[in-house]
Amino acid sequence: MKLPTDRARHSTGPEAGSAPVTVGAADAGVLLLRLAVGLILAGHGAQKLFGWFGGPGLEATGKGFSQLGWDPGVFFAGLAGVSEFLGGLGLAAGLLTPLSAAACIGVMVNAMAVAPDIDLWSAAGTAFAYPMLLAVGALTVAAVGPLGLSLDARFPWRNGGWVPAGVALVLGVVGAFIILALK
Repeated sequence: MKLPTDRARHSTGPEAGSAPVTVGAADAGVLLLRLAVGLILAGHGAQKLFGWFGGPGLEATGKGFSQLGWDPGVFFAGLAGVSEFLGGLGLAAGLLTPLSAAACIGVMVNAMAVAPDIDLWSAAGTAFAYPMLLAVGALTVAAVGPLGLSLDARFPWRNGGWVPAGVALVLGVVGAFIILALK
């Protein structure tokens, strides 16, 4: 694979000839961001759903959700786990990026809503800062787009923009507020 300094150029049909696909630094940088944010979220979802990576699994996570006032706890834990797992995998792969980002944003807005301390400068502030950074990372990917090294490379939202970012933000926040209202 040729790695020039310019943005990716993709041949999209026979009229493009045999021009090689080139990948720029932005494509690689966004791939790293997608992998970091997406796989962290997918891992947290797998902890909740399956007990992987030392996680408690769905039943124990459901009990924890119930203690926080989310009843039925198993339902809300499952919803959070599925949102993190599928949204994170979609974000990492660059698949249906605006929707994947919306799922990640929604679950992280809920995580911020139950954060015990929102003082960003204290050690306890990480309960708010961590989900905030993951939500901002997901929104950033939707705004910039998943670019060329993604499964969305042939879709119009490949290069991001206001519409994909707006879709991700609005769907994520509206979904989060619906879940908070059901709590």
